[in-house]
Amino acid sequence: MAGAYELKPTANGEFMFNLKAGNGQVILTSERYNAKAGALGGIESVRTNSPDDDRYERRVAKALSVRVG
Repeated sequence: MAGAYELKPTANGEFMFNLKAGNGQVILTSERYNAKAGALGGIESVRTNSPDDDRYERRVAKALSVRVG
């Protein structure tokens, strides 16, 4: 399954979106937009700019330590 954008309203009437990987994991969360049109523009910007590695900084998550016992 391919990734998908999930557009949704926030509690205060703004809009935001998540980009979900094929397995359903959220891999990007947007800022909040005053209008739905702004959020749709944000999605289009991600679609346009994400293939270009010079447009963003790739980061690696820190490993979590887990205590056993």
